[in-house]
Amino acid sequence: MTAPATPSAASRIAVVTGASSGIGAATARQLAAAGYRVVLTARRKDRIEALAEEISAAGHSAAAYALDVTDRAAVDEFATAFRTVGVLVNNAGGALGADPVATSDPEDWRRMYETNVIGTLNLTQALLPALTASGDGTVVVVSSTAGHGTYEGGAGYVAAKHGAHVLAETLRLEIVGTPVRVIEIAPGMVKTDEFALTRFGGDKEKAARVYEGVAEPLTADDVADTITWAVTRPGHVNVDLLVLRPRAQASNTKVHREL
Repeated sequence: MTAPATPSAASRIAVVTGASSGIGAATARQLAAAGYRVVLTARRKDRIEALAEEISAAGHSAAAYALDVTDRAAVDEFATAFRTVGVLVNNAGGALGADPVATSDPEDWRRMYETNVIGTLNLTQALLPALTASGDGTVVVVSSTAGHGTYEGGAGYVAAKHGAHVLAETLRLEIVGTPVRVIEIAPGMVKTDEFALTRFGGDKEKAARVYEGVAEPLTADDVADTITWAVTRPGHVNVDLLVLRPRAQASNTKVHREL
């Protein structure tokens, strides 16, 4: 295996959205350990400030910036702080509800699309000049296996994550020849503290049933490790799409459960 390359000074800043918990927080920790100066963004200022302190105490570089990725004016203001950025990890997103199409809440669909797709678009557009200026930029889109295969009760989330997948795929075509690569990481079943709980409106029993009987679902660290591996490949190597599932999950609808 090729050893991870030390990021150059021009490409050392890594912006991570949705960094207040789960995959985003784990990715920030691992990119910091890999030598990046991480910029943590999320709406929950207290969470990212605490994480920035933790990372700094470990001898790495981190800064926190409270940001709602769906607020374009705020995103544009945030982007003015950077002349160059090496890595953008578009992680902010999430699922809301698991109702069938016939009865699902259009507002849930709208919020998922705004965060998963428009939020990714906002950050990518705003930071693309700085990523290009670095001479070796990387855009990471954290999508989901939901963006590659539908399942009952998931149409709203599937639609949003499919949008994120298509955004990444199209951007890669449109900027080929520039010094920016586009990586999509599509995790399957990941057990974090908040994902399923948020999806089911705080219902702990419903959230627990998602992972019931699954011996080893993916963890946030598993996904963060994969993101960090992809980002630290040599600049000419583009991991276009990496689908990541636990061994117990063969597809979105086929999961081995030990009940």
